[in-house]
Amino acid sequence: MKIGIMSFAHMHAYSYADGLKKMPNVELVGIFDDDSERGKKAAEKYHTKHFIDQKSFLAMDMDAVIICSENFRHKEMVLNAAKAKKHILCEKPIATTVEDAQEMINVCDENKVILQTAFPVRFSSPMRQLKKMIDDGELGDIVAFRTTNRGQNPGGWFIDKQQSGGGAVLDHTVHMVDIMRWYLGKEITEVHAIVDSYFHDIAIDDAGLLTLKFENGVVASHDASWSRFKEYPIWGDATIEVVGTKQTVKADAFKEHFRIFTSRSKSLSYVFFGNDMDFDLIRDFVKCVEEKREPSISGWDGLKALEVALAAYESSEKKAAVNL
Repeated sequence: MKIGIMSFAHMHAYSYADGLKKMPNVELVGIFDDDSERGKKAAEKYHTKHFIDQKSFLAMDMDAVIICSENFRHKEMVLNAAKAKKHILCEKPIATTVEDAQEMINVCDENKVILQTAFPVRFSSPMRQLKKMIDDGELGDIVAFRTTNRGQNPGGWFIDKQQSGGGAVLDHTVHMVDIMRWYLGKEITEVHAIVDSYFHDIAIDDAGLLTLKFENGVVASHDASWSRFKEYPIWGDATIEVVGTKQTVKADAFKEHFRIFTSRSKSLSYVFFGNDMDFDLIRDFVKCVEEKREPSISGWDGLKALEVALAAYESSEKKAAVNL
């Protein structure tokens, strides 16, 4: 299979390229990046061709592309790739507006190409094991979620609202909203949030606290922030605590373990895992293209996660809950 990467603006492009190079049935045939210096360096690193012209890149004989541009360029690149009949894995957030996300989905459908959203946290071993426990009924009925996604301030275009579409709340809400929707199979209907800049002197939000309500009455809280400083021993976290009628389970995608609290015992249990989420995401995308099946994480999943993050900004501005 022949795959190209569109832009190395997002740091995830490097881990995705690493993943492609590990797969014996995949060839990284080219990199488009109109930042000439960045594109040339990436092409040299991965021993492939660099294209500064998007049209020439998309005219290549290849099956799919991975888009890792600045957020505001996702729409442009997805539409162009879809019209060139290339299957697409798009970095999150899928877009900067819900309307753009819907147009991207529509154009991909019209051109009969896959649009998968890059939510690698779904491929974390603890998160997948917790999903199985929920599906098997081990937690009973889900009552509530408590989630966090806290990391370091990435700087650069991430703190330029025109290019990113939003700060920490957009960057660090979509992952865990996707996980909660995946676990519950229900949609969020109400968002209440406080969003501001607390940790850095920047003109964009670096933290937010969200309270969410699902259509079946389940409630959730989410802490999204760029609150981890350079001195912090690890990059950050992506955690979820699921409160069920039988037991409560907490998982952290980056610590590669989950903790179990149960009413049957006063003890605290730890189960450890280890895997490369980004590689598993890439492998899944390749399988989707090979098998001509629907993506595991669709454009619609990307849109619904984006919708919640944008509603958080609206709620904070209005100082009131927003209904979806």
